[in-house]
This record gives sequence, C-alpha cells and structure tokens, in this order.
Amino acid sequence: MFDRLTNLAGLIAFATPLSLSVPVIAADNYIVGVVPQFATQIISSTWEPLLEELAAKTGDTFELVIETDITQFEVAFERGDYDIAYMNPWHAVIAFETQGYVPIVKDGANSLKGILIVKADSEISEVSQLDNAEIAFPSPNALSASLLMRTELATLHGLTVTPLYVRTHPSVYLNVALGKSLAGGGVLRTLRAQPQSLQDQVKIIYETREVSPHPIVAHPSISLEARLKIANALLEIAAEPEGAALFAGIPMQQPTSAKLEEYLALRDWRLREFYVAN
Repeated sequence: MFDRLTNLAGLIAFATPLSLSVPVIAADNYIVGVVPQFATQIISSTWEPLLEELAAKTGDTFELVIETDITQFEVAFERGDYDIAYMNPWHAVIAFETQGYVPIVKDGANSLKGILIVKADSEISEVSQLDNAEIAFPSPNALSASLLMRTELATLHGLTVTPLYVRTHPSVYLNVALGKSLAGGGVLRTLRAQPQSLQDQVKIIYETREVSPHPIVAHPSISLEARLKIANALLEIAAEPEGAALFAGIPMQQPTSAKLEEYLALRDWRLREFYVAN
C-alpha cells in the first residue's frame, strides 16, 4: 500500500553558492476502494476516468483496487486498506467505528432504498406471502438490497426468510428471473442498469425506507487539508459537463458535501442485529 502521508523531498542545492534552495513536495499517492456492486469491468470503466480527472485536478495519484466481492471489500476497509473509498451508508458507519473513516462527498439528488422483486408472472404480490421463503441477496451487508431489507422483513413485518447470497445485484435479478429464487433484494438503480429483457422478467413488490446515498469516505490518516482538497476537486469535476457525466456512471447525479452525522443516525434502525461481521 502506498504511503498515505505527504513525502517531503529534501532541499535541492544548486551549483552556485548564490542560488536559493527550493523545497520540492512530492504528490500524495492514494489507494481507492469501491464497493463491488457491479462487475469488475464496469467499476473499472466508471472509476478510472474519474480518478484520472481527480489526479489532474489535485496533482496526486489515485490507484483503484477492486475486490472480488463485498465481503472482501468489508475486510479491506475494516483493516484500513483504503485511503479513499466509495461504500454504502451502513459500511460508512462500520468504517467510522473501526478505522475512523469520514464521509466527504455524496449524491445530493437521490436517496437510497431497497427493492424486493419476484418474477413478473408470479402470484406473489405482498411480502407476507414470503414468510419462510428463500430470498436471494447480493451479500449479507449490501445495505438497501440486503441488510435493510432483511431488517425490515423481520422487524416491521415479522417474517422469517432464508437468505441466499449470490455476490452481486445482477446475480440476484438473474436468480429470480430464472426461477432459482422466489424473490430477491436489490436497488432500483442497479435493476435499471440491467438489459430491458431482464427487467421485463421481474416486478417490484416492496420498497424499504429511504437512507442517505453511498458516500465517498476518507481515512483519518489523510489530513483535513488534503481531505478538503480532494472533496473540492471532486465537486469541481462534477460542476463540469464532462465530469458530471463521469459521476453519473457511478451513479452520483448531484455530488455534494457529506456529513458523518447523517450516517450515524442509522444506528437507531436495528441494522446491527442483522449485520454479519467478518
């Protein structure tokens, strides 16, 4: 992992005694993690151009690391492997508690909520019909698609379900469309990212409460000054037409500053009872 702290070069001495020494400050090098909601190729094609623009704005370098699944991503951020990371709201709570990560940027336009889908031709129309059913989820701790959904099914509807973890959102939708699972948890934006032919094979029967969107967080080893520089650079990129298009691919429609307090409020939703610690 690259050094998170600024590397200070020594003073450069010129040949003549009358020359002044000039301090040279090397660029910061940051490791960036992204929650693997999508396939590796999609994450890479979305984030690499954005990080290139961020590097151009800040003069720093940003290395994208993509884990194979959400569980590995959780292990990594709980170890503090990332300097900068994009994660779901409950991950942001755990990341703060384990490492002190703080949110710096989020989507100010859209809140996040989970959806529960069944096959389009299914006779199931209410969650009460899913008691004791096997339901597909991307992973235990995918916030709206799994963690919040399982919490609400149990605490608000009194249901007992058997979770089937299939790693990614697209896998959930395929499992339901193919009849391998009676129902599945996801989020609207990942469902809408699927081919129309797949979308047409499923229907939504339930939506969870809304939560603040995925934030970009920074490790506490990054100074406040550096955090502000990165956050401001991201917002500057988003204000430009080409940059806004890059953020839309995340998707983050209207990037704005994020506050820790709005994520810590999730502690009151009983999510911890259903969170699967690594």
